[in-house]
Amino acid sequence: MSQNGLRPCIVVTGASNGIGQAMAKSAAKGFVVVLVGRSDERLTAVAEEIRTEGSETLTLQLDLLADNAARQVKDFLDANGLACHVLVNSAGQGLQGLAASRPLDAQLRMIDLNVRLLVELTLTLIPGMVARHGGGVINLGSLAGLIPGPQMAVYYATKSFVSSFSQALYEELRGTGVTVTCVIPGPVDTGFLHGRGIKDLPLFKYMPSLSAEDVAESAWRGFQRGRRMVVPGITSKLAALVMSLVPLRLALPVINQVQTRWADPCPCGSGKTFIRCCGMKSSTRRRFGFGIPGLLERKPKSPKAKRVP
Repeated sequence: MSQNGLRPCIVVTGASNGIGQAMAKSAAKGFVVVLVGRSDERLTAVAEEIRTEGSETLTLQLDLLADNAARQVKDFLDANGLACHVLVNSAGQGLQGLAASRPLDAQLRMIDLNVRLLVELTLTLIPGMVARHGGGVINLGSLAGLIPGPQMAVYYATKSFVSSFSQALYEELRGTGVTVTCVIPGPVDTGFLHGRGIKDLPLFKYMPSLSAEDVAESAWRGFQRGRRMVVPGITSKLAALVMSLVPLRLALPVINQVQTRWADPCPCGSGKTFIRCCGMKSSTRRRFGFGIPGLLERKPKSPKAKRVP
């Protein structure tokens, strides 16, 4: 029981599937677990699983992209006599493809979910933790946050923000009893990869996927030890090391190559695929005459002069 009579709870966003679901199932016993997500049916199923293990669970079906989503979470906690002890920000989405050819609205929604909601929830609930001298925040980042990511430019940028924001808060809150941990996994085998075709990218032929359960276990263990950053899995740790050592001028073309789907539409609006239009190498365009006026209009060969015997 907290000092003001409110029961401590663990709030997990994106709890209906993937890493959020695994984080909720691995939550510390003795706390009320509040599951927040869009799918009421999925939240109810996850809540039932957690209850069978002896933890009290509440669900909040919520459109996380709503302008007042953080306020709705806070009001829900107040109405149920709860105080957030640990906030797990695991809701997020990704979008693959050339930024200039992807729908702008979809990319702005991704920023709202991956960045704005995370910041709003964190800064809404942290003051109470500081006042109670305990608790903290677990933010789900990604290896994508350690380097720019051509073909997933906005997603990588949002995860870079999550990493920077989390580490800055960690230092600001030093000595308050409140911990902020950023979890930085590599590819995780969840619906996030399969839902938008991201799993089909060449990148995932080279990097093995972690399970959501392994990520959740590493995240809770690191948080309980007061870690600033947690990188689950040996492969992810090696990848993070390589990213820190390889110059961007060498890394960016490789990332662009392994994250490209050649059938993506060209952003120039031609209606052709990128590889058949502006993405084609200039040497290939010259060879076949694509996009170069007059190149296909070959000059007739001049007749050879006959030799006079």
